[in-house]
Amino acid sequence: MPSTAIANFRYLPADRELDVTFLGTGRTYTYMDVEPETHEAFRQALSKGRFFNNRIRDRYKFRQRR
Repeated sequence: MPSTAIANFRYLPADRELDVTFLGTGRTYTYMDVEPETHEAFRQALSKGRFFNNRIRDRYKFRQRR
């Protein structure tokens, strides 16, 4: 999953939460109520940053993890 924007991510299907850690800042955000299909499409996306910007950012509630 090489990306110029996203360091890594993980999905918790039981909670429908997607944790995304960003390069540069190192901050991790948890996006809530993310459908399994969205996670799978994100996992398969060739450009993680583009997919994130188009399909996740500003569409799901989130909180910053500490």
